[in-house]
Amino acid sequence: MALELGLKGRTALITGGSKGIGRAIARGLAREGVNLVLMARGKELLEQTAGDISKETGVKVVAAPADITKSDQVDAAAASAKDAFGTVHIVVNNAGGPMRRMDRQILWPDSDWIGDLDNKILGALRVTRAFLPLMPSDGSGRIINISGTASTIVWAPALTHGLNNAAMNQATGYLATDLASQQITVNTVVPGLVGTEGREVWAENMAKQQNVTKEEFVASFCKRMGILAGRWATMDEVADTVVFVASDRARYFNGSKIILDGGLNVNARPA
Repeated sequence: MALELGLKGRTALITGGSKGIGRAIARGLAREGVNLVLMARGKELLEQTAGDISKETGVKVVAAPADITKSDQVDAAAASAKDAFGTVHIVVNNAGGPMRRMDRQILWPDSDWIGDLDNKILGALRVTRAFLPLMPSDGSGRIINISGTASTIVWAPALTHGLNNAAMNQATGYLATDLASQQITVNTVVPGLVGTEGREVWAENMAKQQNVTKEEFVASFCKRMGILAGRWATMDEVADTVVFVASDRARYFNGSKIILDGGLNVNARPA
């Protein structure tokens, strides 16, 4: 018997939806018949992604360019979603910035600390606030946050990544409690290392420097990090997890932090 997810015909918003993990999540939901609102800052790439997914899957995809650090732009995106669909069942807070630079973050100016938090946790709260009026109270409402293992372990020098991810986990519990009466569930997917486009390029360059294959470099690196699976996650594996959590099959998940890290959380130390 097929695992019917009950998602066809629903609508999802994905922030950071033009590339990387966000695009993979968008494509995964679209393949289940979910219409999409994609939000990101870069209009050209966003519209290209929206067109590609719509052509591939046949669902309706709305590109809503917006900077999640700007309340007026987030509110405008919510208005566009309301005009296009009326209801948004699923909100995926995926957006977040890359490392600004590799120097000691404790020595950063206030503006850099605040800017990183503004671009992840505070942006997620803005998006949630703006889209809540569009979400149903019939048990199909899902808010799914994407945090990361930097919430519980130290990835030097990723101070602000850790702060953002820990805050996303905390906000998940708060929102799950706050929205329980509206039958909207709130969960966090907590990926470990994921093979995004940028990380794959980095691995290729490091492998060349070390005169090994990319696969050998990744296996060695992951062993050193204590990832029991011996590899990092694919973006589709993150997307598959989000699709399940968004579905009717996961309606009893609420306030959960769903770890997807290949065993990194076991905290094993290689021999």
